[in-house]
Order: sequence, then structure tokens, then C-alpha cells
Amino acid sequence: MDALLLARIQFAANISFHILFPTITIALGWVLLFLKLRFNATRDEAWMDAYRFWVKVFALSFALGVVSGITMSFQFGTNWPGFMEKVGNVAGPLLAYEILTAFFLEATFLGIMLFGFRRVPGWVHTGATVLVAFGTTMSAFWILVLNSWMHTPAGFELRDGIVHATDWWAIVFSPSMPYRLAHMLIASGLTVAFLMAGLSAWRWLRGDRAPGVRVALRTGVVMAAVLAPTQLVVGDLHGLNTLEHQPAKVAAMEGNWETRPGVPLVLFAIPDEERRENRFEIAIPYGASLVLTHSLDGVVPGLNEFEGKHPPVAPVFYAFRIMVGTGMLMIAMGLAAAWFLWRRGELPKLLLRGFVVMTFAGWVATLAGWYVTEIGRQPWLVTGVLTTADAVGPVGPTAVLSTLVMYLALYAALLVAYVATLYRLAAKGRVVEHLPGNVPLPAGA
Repeated sequence: MDALLLARIQFAANISFHILFPTITIALGWVLLFLKLRFNATRDEAWMDAYRFWVKVFALSFALGVVSGITMSFQFGTNWPGFMEKVGNVAGPLLAYEILTAFFLEATFLGIMLFGFRRVPGWVHTGATVLVAFGTTMSAFWILVLNSWMHTPAGFELRDGIVHATDWWAIVFSPSMPYRLAHMLIASGLTVAFLMAGLSAWRWLRGDRAPGVRVALRTGVVMAAVLAPTQLVVGDLHGLNTLEHQPAKVAAMEGNWETRPGVPLVLFAIPDEERRENRFEIAIPYGASLVLTHSLDGVVPGLNEFEGKHPPVAPVFYAFRIMVGTGMLMIAMGLAAAWFLWRRGELPKLLLRGFVVMTFAGWVATLAGWYVTEIGRQPWLVTGVLTTADAVGPVGPTAVLSTLVMYLALYAALLVAYVATLYRLAAKGRVVEHLPGNVPLPAGA
């Protein structure tokens, strides 16, 4: 394994760990605001009980997101110095905007959210929640602006091989940015929806009948029922945009080797890059053309058209199917749970257990989606401008491998500790079923 491959794996490990936590905080900030506004309007303590529990989850996620983000940013200098040397005139300001407009808001007002409920006026506490929620979204906005520009660069010119900005409006709103931003914000909402529903279902099955558990469970179910089908539509639009601007990535996603009309939708296969074909293929005739071009005879690009300039096929192919498969399961779970709440006012025990199993389904879908996005950009780091090989630093493979092993061990320990802490918090929140104010939800539980 050479230094380039090891550096790519190391950065992938860092970003895989880091993205787990912003994926929660981006949407959870707005959910906390919803809970607080409902409490303000009704004075029902159930909403505040849910707020108190989930603000702790937010704080824990925010802390891990910060420390892992700092580690990741250091790697721009240690592993990828060619990135900032080539495109720093664009990347540097965008990262600075994220810190100035987002991180400071979150870091400053999170303390008031956590500890200020009985220490500051109610409007101050609500205002702090608004600012933190806004900060999380602005953070996602600027990071996705940079990431989208790397995929579909615009508004720049090359002078002596260095990128210089010529149109910041075009840089910020690059061709893929609106689709990528919408897709990520909804993914964050789905991650939080299933986290809330899963942890709340776990608490309910263990006998925790607190009103705050009921509120959180209902909130998670409604979010899942609304956002999961919406993501299907947004994902389709994002796919059409990717087909226009990054056809090699779409060819890898579909496992399609020849550019032709009437391409089948491959449900399962083993892509063979040496033979330039799929083995053991199971496909729906004309499906890929219909999905990607909305026409049975639509032409879908093939990998052979980009030989030598397309991403590794297998990782993109499999990650895409994991993302889509998880998303379809989310749609089924969300709609089924919403139907039971609407028609019966309760969730059956089997569905509650299903939500427990899918507590971290949002993480699975998000990671799979990011692998499709980032691996699918290869061999480019900035499409058409900078290749990954040209950006890697001179650090030797032994040094990269040793730090990679340490990162993996540390991240594995932190991830186990994080999940254990969530369930520890949930277990400590348990109350006796007969306490006043508890409202039963699922009769079968």
C-alpha cells in the first residue's frame, strides 16, 4: 500500500467519524427549537422533558464533532498540502466563513441551552436555541458550498496553475450546491428522526412511560414519515444533476459499462473492472434509463467511455445500493408508524422493536451516501482542476499507516463510548409507569 492510498484511507476514516455528529446536530438543533416553542405555547412539561434529554444528546454530539473536525482540518496540511496550495484562495475563505458565521454561534449559546433554562428569561433561552439551530445550518451550508464547488467548480480562473476566484456568487452557488445541500439537510433530519424514535422506543419497551418519551417518539415518527418520501424526490433531482455534471460517477453507481439507451436497473451484481462487465447481475429491464432520464429509451453513460478517468466501481456501486436500500426501509417504517398512530393512536410492539433496530439507520445511509459522493469523484479532488495524486504530501507510508491505526483505535473507542452514553442517558431517564402525567402510547407495549 503506497502513501497515496493510505492517506486517502486515513482521511476517509476521519471524515467518516466526523460526519456522524454534524449529521445529528444539524437537524437536532431545529428539533430542540420545536420542542421549546411547543413548551412555550402549551406549558406542557412533556415538551420540556423531551428538550432536557435531547439537548444533552446535542451537546455530546457537538463536542465529538468539534474535536474530530479539528483533526480532519489538520490533515489538509499534513496529508494534502497540494490542496491548499492549488485551491486555497477559494477553500480558505469558505472554511473561515463557516467558523465566523456558524461555529461561534453554536459554541457561544450552547451553554445557555444546557444550563440557562431557570437562570435566564424564557425568551433568552428560546433565542439561544434559535441561534444554535441557525448556526448548525450555516455550518452545513458553508461546508457543502466548498464540497459542492470541489465537485462542480465554477467562478474561478487559473493563473500560473493556481486557482483564483473571479465570481464568488458562482462559487457559492455552484451547479450541484442546491441539490447537495437539500439532500444533506434532509439526511440529517432522517438521522435525527430515527435516533429519536429508536431511543424513545427502547425506553418505552423498558417501561419508561414519561410524557417526554411519548413526545419524542411521536416527533421522530412524524419526521420520518414526512422526510423519507421527500428524500426520494430530492435524491432523484440530485441524481439528474449528477448525470449532467459527473456522468462517470453515475456510470459507476449504476454499474453500466457501455453508453447506450434502454439501460437496465441493476439491483445486484459483482462489478468486474478487469473484464469490464458485471457478474451475477440481477436487473430490471430499462429501469436505469427510466430513473435517470425519465424515458425508457434514455441514453445512460457507460464506464468504458471514461476508461482511466472513472472512479473505482465496486465501492461506489455497493455504497449506492446500501444508501437506497436503507432509504426505502426508512420510507416503509415511517409511513407504517404514522398510519398506526393516525388510525389506532398506538404503535405495536413489533414496530417499536423495528425502530430500536433502526436507531442508527441514518448513520448507515449518510455514510453510504458520502462514500458514493467522495469516491465517485475520483481520480479528481477538484473536478477537472486537481487530482488526488497531485495533492498528496510527501509523508511516507509508514508514518501514515501508524497514525491511521491510532486513529482507527481511538475512533472505535469514542464511538462505543458515545453510543453507550446515549443509552446510559436514556436508562437514567426511566420513570415508574404509574407516575401522574404519564400518557400511555402503545397499548401492546
